[in-house]
Amino acid sequence: MLEEFFPYRLAITASAFSRLLVDVYQRRFGLGRDEWRLLYLLANVEMESSLDLGRNTSLDKVQVSRAADRLLKKGLIERATSSADRRLWLYACTPQGRAMFDEVRTLVEKRSEAVMQHMTKQEREALERGITALRAATDRIAGSL
Repeated sequence: MLEEFFPYRLAITASAFSRLLVDVYQRRFGLGRDEWRLLYLLANVEMESSLDLGRNTSLDKVQVSRAADRLLKKGLIERATSSADRRLWLYACTPQGRAMFDEVRTLVEKRSEAVMQHMTKQEREALERGITALRAATDRIAGSL
């Protein structure tokens, strides 16, 4: 049965949780999922290359480029050419981008916590251990391919 297939259950659960968060940053702030991911990363670093953004968000080059273009148009990030490699863009948050990020992150964290409050402390701890173990296992397998 599909409902018992672990990859399906994981994908459906992650998608449902993500939709609850998308509702926060998309409806109120007009940010798409990819834009939110880039803004989140850029608000926490001084500057990041387009290559690193792709690696750290699991977005491909086209997704990074399109999301970055939308954030640029909104004045939330800025872009410069890398002096070390002229083929790469370097991105940074603008003060407006950091301010929006802080506001959005607070609301996203509240929504996330509201979901987590529907779980017992033991369930939350088990979930954290499980996610950590699953990520470590996938990293080990990916590293051996």
